[in-house]
Amino acid sequence: MNYFIAIIVGVLMIMVVVSLVRGIVAFMNSTKEDLHRDPNATGPSPNQILQNKMMFNRIKYQAAAVLVCAVLLAMAR
Repeated sequence: MNYFIAIIVGVLMIMVVVSLVRGIVAFMNSTKEDLHRDPNATGPSPNQILQNKMMFNRIKYQAAAVLVCAVLLAMAR
């Protein structure tokens, strides 16, 4: 059972890294887009929305990983 939970933690850690990288790439693209964007345009760009979504996903996966680690520690005692 502990091995199964450890695998889940590993998968969640991978998902955190993937979300972080995708968020950083969206941030870099939105920065380039902002340089060439019409100054009169209002609202967030699609890249800015993607960046926000990826960073929120990163937070969710980190919270899930912490909870699974807490369960793993509780089971080990």
